[in-house]
Amino acid sequence: MKYWLVKSEPSVWSWDQQVEKGARGEAWTGVRNHSAKLNMMAMTKGDRAFFYHSNEGKEIVGIAEVIREHYPDPTDKTGKFVCVDIKAVKPLKTPVTLDAAKKEPRLADMALIKLSRLSVQPVTAGEWAIVCRMGGL
Repeated sequence: MKYWLVKSEPSVWSWDQQVEKGARGEAWTGVRNHSAKLNMMAMTKGDRAFFYHSNEGKEIVGIAEVIREHYPDPTDKTGKFVCVDIKAVKPLKTPVTLDAAKKEPRLADMALIKLSRLSVQPVTAGEWAIVCRMGGL
């Protein structure tokens, strides 16, 4: 299993909306960055992802699972980009803010800190464990 972090502005697509989709999940569409696209192409069914509220909140709020591997993004008229389907697994007991992550020395190399604008990011197993502990899991 690999670990990831996906970002969404809660006013566009929130954790609560993801949860409402239930087991059928939702397509993670609209990504228009080639590095993020390559990350989605590396995702496999069963991988886990932190769900991060960007811009408003700036915090990791939940854990999602990849339930369908990459396929052409139906919202992309150019045909260059892909999407994956994800479903909500569980919320963090305590959201992990960007500020808290920045203050944790063991997360200094995390993509969330170093590549803060990238909307789909890899997360190492060590980073995953640290953030889960910080989030009360």
